[in-house]
Amino acid sequence: HQVMVFVHSRKGTGTTAKALAERAAMNGELERLFIGDEGEDDVRTKYIERAEKSRNRELTEHFRNGMGIHHAGMLRNDRRLTEQMFNDGAIKVLCCTATLAWGINLPAHTVIIKGTDVYMPEKGTNVDLSILDVQQIFGRAGRPQFDTSGDATLITSHDAMARYLDKLVRSTPIESNFIKQLADHMNAEVVGGTVTNIQEAIEWLRYTYLHVRMCRNPLAYGVGASQLETDPTLRGRCEELITEAARLLDERKMVRYNQQSGNLAVTNFGRVASHFYIRNQSVATFNEMIGKRKSPTDADLCHIMCCADEFENIRVRAEELDEVDRIKKETCPIKTLAPVEEFSGKCNVLLQAYISRARVNSFTLISDTNYIASNAGRVARALFEMCLKNGRASAALKFLRLAKSIDHRIWWFQSPLRHFESELKKNVYVALEDQKVASEDGYSTLDRAISLLDMEPNEVGQLCHCFRDGELIQKFVRFLPRVE
Repeated sequence: HQVMVFVHSRKGTGTTAKALAERAAMNGELERLFIGDEGEDDVRTKYIERAEKSRNRELTEHFRNGMGIHHAGMLRNDRRLTEQMFNDGAIKVLCCTATLAWGINLPAHTVIIKGTDVYMPEKGTNVDLSILDVQQIFGRAGRPQFDTSGDATLITSHDAMARYLDKLVRSTPIESNFIKQLADHMNAEVVGGTVTNIQEAIEWLRYTYLHVRMCRNPLAYGVGASQLETDPTLRGRCEELITEAARLLDERKMVRYNQQSGNLAVTNFGRVASHFYIRNQSVATFNEMIGKRKSPTDADLCHIMCCADEFENIRVRAEELDEVDRIKKETCPIKTLAPVEEFSGKCNVLLQAYISRARVNSFTLISDTNYIASNAGRVARALFEMCLKNGRASAALKFLRLAKSIDHRIWWFQSPLRHFESELKKNVYVALEDQKVASEDGYSTLDRAISLLDMEPNEVGQLCHCFRDGELIQKFVRFLPRVE
């Protein structure tokens, strides 16, 4: 039978698989329990070559023991390979995190949840694993279309056992978390024109799932028995929530709220935040930090962007600090204003490494870099629009070129001929690029590249240290857009 072991940290997947292999080897049962007898039609043989070629040494090592690991810090190809191996029966044990239970349909005869203490960063302490996660994980065991029976095991403390037994035999309703994002959604409604005053906002809120759950389970949403008795439809509580959100948005200059008339009017910042899906906390941070700097440098603006609330999920791990420091020294042309021990400093380093096309070795850092890259362009464009509408032309230009650098993975002070990296030799860029890195003079490298058209091919070849490629270099220069 195949077994899935669910743990609650990325590092825990590898340590659990290693501990199981060591215990089995100590008892002399590793071959019998996990690897099995190899035959000509053994399904493991067709995956041996692919597993050995993987850059993830942990995946290769555990595959030899008949096991696999799966978590969000792995590369997508490695995750897909692990899923295929487990689905085909090439590995017997899969140690994974709870995200696998929600996202991918992988059946198993037996599932084990190793512990129920989950670290909650917002609270800074361990909390009980959600009963919905437990039910979702248990649903992986013995599925009707795949198996005739299944086993599910929950390993927990004596104190928590009674709570889980009680929750498993009773239906658990899904509660709403809408209050946490109420201000952002309300801003989107104001920008869309569907909400123009407090009364319309209250009616809008009464159509949400939050209002349904507040009426069914008022205590969970801060509604006391006396308040429920005097206001059974909870219109008063809805008004409190809407008014609080309106004041917050007004304070952060995202809407204009008239307390006397109750009218809500959209602002430029609110419109930008809605169009680019920027959180209100990020807008407040941007307003505060940009306001303190009259003439911000590129380093200042890069730091401001990396302080966005969108990147707060980037965690700083002790085992990554050495590599982050190495990347910072080798590939960061712009000064980082925050230490790498803070999320903004780590985000800044990884963003610059992404633009510089630097090689990142750690798989958790690769995952974090991909997350930053998928959001940084959107945040930079939003900051460009905010500075543009606020009359800050210099900052707007710098954010625009930063956004374009993220999109193309080429710095604005590098030669635009880097777009043809696969066609030209590296010393072409070195000869054409300004040695003063991150200079303030905008796009001088474009002018320098265009000026090659005024020269003879042999002169271009001599300048770029590619004596035979003068005509080829000029050919690619002509591909660059320019105004005659």
